[in-house]
Amino acid sequence: MKTRFTHRDSSTDRFVPSINASTRLSAVGLLLCAGMFAGCSEPAPSGGISEPDPDLVFVRGYRSADDDCKLTGESGFTVEFLDDAADLVTCSMGSAAAATLVSETSASLVTQTNSYTLYSVPRR
Repeated sequence: MKTRFTHRDSSTDRFVPSINASTRLSAVGLLLCAGMFAGCSEPAPSGGISEPDPDLVFVRGYRSADDDCKLTGESGFTVEFLDDAADLVTCSMGSAAAATLVSETSASLVTQTNSYTLYSVPRR
């Protein structure tokens, strides 16, 4: 008995499942859609953003006046990261100053933007 989803394979002389053209096209379409969404949804760095850098308020160099890591003040972007028991410090992404900040203090990464990494450094 032959159904519309099987065909006879003459090499083995038995019925084997087959997929009709519209089902194959639907499957291909779904795979293409899934591929498009997967390509468009690259995750941002942990807690980071993929948009242009937000406005950041740099107060001064954190450890010295010429420090690449800056004490960061309140802005619309940083308000949720501020803590009364810690300093919010921003370093250029991948800078040597960031590496020394982390090794010399108990700094913990808070978020990242395209160009900066923000750390919370406990004061106590």
